[in-house]
Amino acid sequence: MTIGGAVTSQLCVQIRQKGDKNMMCKVVMGTRVPAKLWLSDVETSCMEQIVSLASLPFVFKHVAVMPDAHTGKGMPIGGVIATNGVVVPNAVGVDIGCGMCAMRTSLKAGELTRDTLMAIVTHIKSAIPVGFDHQAKAVDESWLPEGDLAELPFLKDKKGDLLHEMGTLGGGNHFIEIQRDTATDDVWVMLHSGSRHIGLLVAHYYNKQAEFWCQKWFADTLPNLAFFPIETELAKNYMREMDYCVRFAFANRSKMMDEIRKGFAAVCPGVEFDSMINIAHNYAAWENHFGKNVIVHRKGATSAKAGEKGIIPGSMGSKSYIVEGLGNPESFMSCSHGAGRKMSRTEARKKLSLQDECGLLDGKGIIYEMRQKGLDEAPGAYKDIDEVMENEKDLVRSLVELVPLAVVKGN
Repeated sequence: MTIGGAVTSQLCVQIRQKGDKNMMCKVVMGTRVPAKLWLSDVETSCMEQIVSLASLPFVFKHVAVMPDAHTGKGMPIGGVIATNGVVVPNAVGVDIGCGMCAMRTSLKAGELTRDTLMAIVTHIKSAIPVGFDHQAKAVDESWLPEGDLAELPFLKDKKGDLLHEMGTLGGGNHFIEIQRDTATDDVWVMLHSGSRHIGLLVAHYYNKQAEFWCQKWFADTLPNLAFFPIETELAKNYMREMDYCVRFAFANRSKMMDEIRKGFAAVCPGVEFDSMINIAHNYAAWENHFGKNVIVHRKGATSAKAGEKGIIPGSMGSKSYIVEGLGNPESFMSCSHGAGRKMSRTEARKKLSLQDECGLLDGKGIIYEMRQKGLDEAPGAYKDIDEVMENEKDLVRSLVELVPLAVVKGN
């Protein structure tokens, strides 16, 4: 295979189990560097992307593929690459800074009746716009991340959009869940959301600029993996605006968590909350690995440094986990960002039954709202979270196992 060429069905890849019993990964022998996989079953299109990544001249050491990986645009979602001196916008993705927040409350699940849960859910749905909806009134500017927008080439005139998108959930697989700790009965809140339309605009703008740059300078790359050399002004601008989007995504989640606290307090006076755990899973950052400073791109993957707390959610009807990173250098100290899709959204709508999926959730006593479109994100569209967790036992250890009590989807 040559860079820029398609991976043919005749391309042979060798997969072998690592000899070290503490290593869960398998190795695909790529054309230039290997790829290390923490999963067993890989769809053909995803494997093609993995092998393509392993051909790129700027990829450092190896490609790391998390157990929730599936086909993405240019690079698998659930993929991690470290690069020598270049940044690749599509190796970050379009929802820059998308991630998770979770916090434990002082409540026990036994204290929450169905009516109490419904009252909290009703408040959340009235206070937090979902889908394409934005805030009718701009939020206070104090919620914006620190930094002068005027110094950012693309975002400098987007303050109004940022203030109307702040505190909104979005659609797709974004969600808010009220959950129960299976060991202690503690009530938790978990939230998945990102940088909203602003992150998408930044991603598209800089990817187009990268494509133009690669064409202008005859750079050898792959479809949907255009890049900037890090010393260029475009690369520096992208890194700054990407970082702002990561921080905006965190601010967005924080604003929603603030509204969720108010909903709990209105229904359960005196409730207290632990400090919030926050992680991002779409970003690039300078890090040191194997003795070298490189740019680590995590696209649907989470940092898992030794002792670092993280969040790995399941699907709408399954368990989620609060975890602690083990700092495995082979994964560039990363882990999965969730269960990972096993069906595309189109396939899920065709193959899954609304009645069956709703029945599955009903049987677990979960308060939820699922429409026909919601089959995109139904439990049956996702991998088994227990298998995902088993495949990354050398990347993280589980601290808390959570099951959902109520779900608010970003329809």
